[in-house]
Amino acid sequence: MTTVWRWLLPLYAERAGRLAATVALALIAVAAGVGLLGVSGWFLTGAALAGALSTFNLFVPSALVRMLSFVRIGARYSERLVGHAATLHLLADLRQRVFDNALQRSPRKLAAFRGGDLVARLTGDVDALDAVFLFVAVPLVTALLSGAVMTAVLHAWTPAAAPIFAGLALAVVLGTPMLLVSASRRPGRDAQAQAGALRTEVLDLVEGHDALLGLGALTDTQARFAAQCAQAAAARKRLAGLAVNGHALAHLVAGAATLTVLVAGIDAVRDGTLSGALMAGLVFATMAYFESVGAVVRGAARLGAARAAAERIDAVLQAGDDPRDPAQPQALPAQGAIVLDGVDYAYPARGSLPPQRVLHQVSLQIDAGERVALRGASGSGKSTLLNLLMRLEDPTAGAVRYAGRDLRDAAQAEVHRRFALLTQDAPIFLGTLRTNLLVGNGAAGEADLWRVLDAARLGDFVRTLPQGLDTWTDESGGSLSAGQARRLCLARALLSPAPVLVLDEPTVGLDDVTEQTFLTDLATAASGRTVILATHAALPAGAVHRVLRLMDGNLV
Repeated sequence: MTTVWRWLLPLYAERAGRLAATVALALIAVAAGVGLLGVSGWFLTGAALAGALSTFNLFVPSALVRMLSFVRIGARYSERLVGHAATLHLLADLRQRVFDNALQRSPRKLAAFRGGDLVARLTGDVDALDAVFLFVAVPLVTALLSGAVMTAVLHAWTPAAAPIFAGLALAVVLGTPMLLVSASRRPGRDAQAQAGALRTEVLDLVEGHDALLGLGALTDTQARFAAQCAQAAAARKRLAGLAVNGHALAHLVAGAATLTVLVAGIDAVRDGTLSGALMAGLVFATMAYFESVGAVVRGAARLGAARAAAERIDAVLQAGDDPRDPAQPQALPAQGAIVLDGVDYAYPARGSLPPQRVLHQVSLQIDAGERVALRGASGSGKSTLLNLLMRLEDPTAGAVRYAGRDLRDAAQAEVHRRFALLTQDAPIFLGTLRTNLLVGNGAAGEADLWRVLDAARLGDFVRTLPQGLDTWTDESGGSLSAGQARRLCLARALLSPAPVLVLDEPTVGLDDVTEQTFLTDLATAASGRTVILATHAALPAGAVHRVLRLMDGNLV
């Protein structure tokens, strides 16, 4: 459980006030519930005995019943209100923390996870962790505190039963959850993994539906999906079975504790140290306590999935060899030449596989405002070189400098503000054309939006739309042609104030005419900026100042 608490404890500390209020209200609700049933047992038994010529003051217990009923209702409502509000804030904090950390991972590391599985880790796994406070931490703390109070009460009236009750209560509150956590580790891991696999399968099916239809592979896909559903259901069933067994064990222990209090109470009544009505109240209170403890068992059954979720999130967010900010970052000039000085890069060793060299002794200078094309066969290292230029990766040898400053000496956020990236799979987001553009620069005004649209030769088209910049489009840019979608992405990159524009195969998927028009317009659209273009396309005259080629990790 170390991974779970490493993630959650800092968040709990930030929300300590709300969480403490939740625990306090839960404790009041449990105490009122236990007291209500205990007083009711005392009241009913005393009233019955009063009918058998015994004296009993009916007004005190009847008043207590009413008071405890109202206290329990109010405390339970308030605990739900405050607890769920605190949980929602924790959920928001946790999602933000996970998302911020994921954004700092290198593209190579995130590429190791399939899209659906990564989404599952950042949504479903976060939800599994979010449940720990409300369904585990609060019931556990409440059960321990109310158990201590109940033990003290029993010690005052039936001393012989108090230590046995305390031992049995600890067995349920601590022992049963420990058993459930241990037993649920594997099915919890399976359940979380299958949730990720199902999300991946659905996304793959949606994205590749046309291809699956064309290849006649839908039947196999449906069968595979059904098998994964069955595996996920089996894992959930095992978790449910563990929860049922935990409840059965808790009920057995509760019965033993109730019987212990009953026997000790009968002895006390026989000795004359305890009245029959009060003995009945203690028995009922014992039963009520163990009824409230059931929430601990229900919550503990979720801890296996929570631990698996924390491990899955941690696998994404472990820093590993990702670039890190220096202890004392240095300022980075606004503009300047980009220099690669004897740069080597190799993919880290994996298992028994040795490091895979990608770049070797690459040296290059790109002056401010220069446009450079980078060519090379697939796998020659073009994308890796671009990642090094933007410090998405660090070289294994040599240095990458911007305006004379080694990028490793500057904060990553400072480096990334110098570059605007346009890739072949740059996304169109669900929203309006305006919101898609503002991703590049949220502070841009209306005139800036039209300026970059005109520079990307998309302005005239947008002006013909009835809603102009407020025209909606979906994730795939369904209302735009392929060329228009790519130009919208170019306009978004141009809207960024970054002095360097990096384009990684920006014309892939475009027809020849659209491709040539796009590249011809690039010089005008990116006027005054440094442009680094990795492409296989034929370059029209004037598109770039220099063409470089990567071959077997060397620049030629």
